[in-house]
Amino acid sequence: MATIAVSIQDGESKSFPSGTPVAEMLKELLSGKQRKQTVAVRANGMLLDLSTPVETDLVLEPISVHSAEGVDILRHSTAHIMALAVKELYGDQVKVAIGPSIEDGFYYDFDRDKPFSPDDFEAIEHKMAELAEARIPFVRQEMSRAEAIRFFKELNEPYKLELLSEMEVDTVSLYSHGRFVDLCRGPHVPDSSWIKVFKLLRVAGSYWRGDEKRQMLTRIYGTAFAEKKDLQHYLTQLEEARKRDHRRLGKQLGLFTIQDQIGPGLILWQPRGALLRRLIEDYWKDQHYRHDYQLLYTPHIARQDLWKTSGHLDFYSENMYAAMEIDEVMYQLKPMNCPFHIGVYKADPHSYREFPIRWCELGTVYRYERTGALHGLMRVRGFTQDDAHIFCRPDQLEEEIFNIIDLNLHILKTFGFDQYDVYLSTRPEKYVGSDDHWDLSTQALKQALEKKGLAYQVDPGEGVFYGPKIDIKIKDQLGRSWQCSTIQVDFNLPERFEMTYTGDDGQEHQPIMIHRALMGSLERFIGVLIEHYAGAFPLWLAPEQARIMNITDDQAAYCGQVHARLRGLGVRIEKDVRNEKLNYKIREAQLMKVPYMLIVGEREKEEGTLTVRLRDGRNLPAMTPEAFADLVVGECKRAMA
Repeated sequence: MATIAVSIQDGESKSFPSGTPVAEMLKELLSGKQRKQTVAVRANGMLLDLSTPVETDLVLEPISVHSAEGVDILRHSTAHIMALAVKELYGDQVKVAIGPSIEDGFYYDFDRDKPFSPDDFEAIEHKMAELAEARIPFVRQEMSRAEAIRFFKELNEPYKLELLSEMEVDTVSLYSHGRFVDLCRGPHVPDSSWIKVFKLLRVAGSYWRGDEKRQMLTRIYGTAFAEKKDLQHYLTQLEEARKRDHRRLGKQLGLFTIQDQIGPGLILWQPRGALLRRLIEDYWKDQHYRHDYQLLYTPHIARQDLWKTSGHLDFYSENMYAAMEIDEVMYQLKPMNCPFHIGVYKADPHSYREFPIRWCELGTVYRYERTGALHGLMRVRGFTQDDAHIFCRPDQLEEEIFNIIDLNLHILKTFGFDQYDVYLSTRPEKYVGSDDHWDLSTQALKQALEKKGLAYQVDPGEGVFYGPKIDIKIKDQLGRSWQCSTIQVDFNLPERFEMTYTGDDGQEHQPIMIHRALMGSLERFIGVLIEHYAGAFPLWLAPEQARIMNITDDQAAYCGQVHARLRGLGVRIEKDVRNEKLNYKIREAQLMKVPYMLIVGEREKEEGTLTVRLRDGRNLPAMTPEAFADLVVGECKRAMA
């Protein structure tokens, strides 16, 4: 019998008969504890089940069930066990769609006349626990596509048949455990006994293939972990996230509303939210002025031909709204601001001496999001980008990227975000422009990151169609990542729009264009801010910095006078002189997350002072209105420096 040489990374090689399963090899290659925690292995860049027979010399990399990849495999297997439990409980009345692992968990989509609800979770979880104890093996098999079609026809699983009909392969892999069989690449845990710590979380409607014209399915979400403590930590985080949900806090704090009569995904900013937004916009404009940017304003629609020239109709049409006819010419709402900034550039001739040209705009754009994807401020159909475009010479590219990174990190830190992950996204499969331009752009981004000393990950193929990019994903108080900042280098649009400048040689040259957003969508960024601070904004961002309140009606007039004086001194203050008990007023101000409560009784009125209470319940020494204004203004200046 032929033998093969197999080893663990950096370990001693051992001989095994060809065809020996991975699990048998690990008995000799790994210690008992490590072997018990190994859920799969990687070999030649591929993940393999422990049941996989090995027929060639290999170096194996064990995948621990406690690693990110191991937990992902565990969750995928738990999704399959959930599907088996559903089939066991409800039989052929349920048709199965797809069920992947996702970040933080898994889901499966089911077609059932009566949609599932959380009321069904107890029975499904109980059945899942029974199946886990039964140690049901996950068995992989391969069959021809034609055989698989016949197989799923017999099972009467129409969704699997549709998937198979679109596959351009000769052979497919399936996994079975008990009576449940699914199309799947794997890998999976060896058997169901690995699945011990899981929880079903919620249900949602989901259109098949994301198409609103197709069947509405029920999606059951769940999660799984290797350890109970990890599940408990996750559930605690979920509860904290629920408390911080920007949709709930947005309503409680009177920041924004979404009305069906207006349309889903379209935000109505209420007075307090509009003030918060103005504070952010004013800070943004001031920072850009300091960094030699000039402000632009551009329209919301343009001739459809503009989007043909830019390439958006070829590469982005599914995210654009339908065209409209105006004076026998077709127009479309803008999904991007960049072609308008190019229009401003082309209004005048330019010389190499003018560069770099830095233009910025808080430009509102419109992009089609499916109804099921809309989510408060995070996913909307109309939003404002903190957009900027820099036009520069090739010799200025690296320095401009470096300057953008500096400004970017400074602004994020001011808003309270000093933890982030940086990604360098490279050329996608579908792109425009020359390989030379792509290489030059990618290298400039890479060198700027390295000179700045920023650790980054390469995200292969995730660049936009016109160029590579840097993405910065900020982390909030719960450690969740949010995509906000992006820096993109573009040779394509200057070429498409025939942009030129006169060089020092007297000849015409093409500028380089940098697309850049620091906060991304203002709507999304404000949603992240709400959840990051749980609605208790730092003083400089608080729409209402202070609320003055009287103890009895005798102090109402004095409260009015102080209210006017403090407003004149730049404090954002409201007054509450209602005939209510003081504790009631304090409680209402705390619910509105007001940083300072200014309490006025008879003594304060007579002495011309204020009792200052913080939203956490602490009291500061009594002070005059002017001293309080100095305190507020000084704290804000320090935060925004």
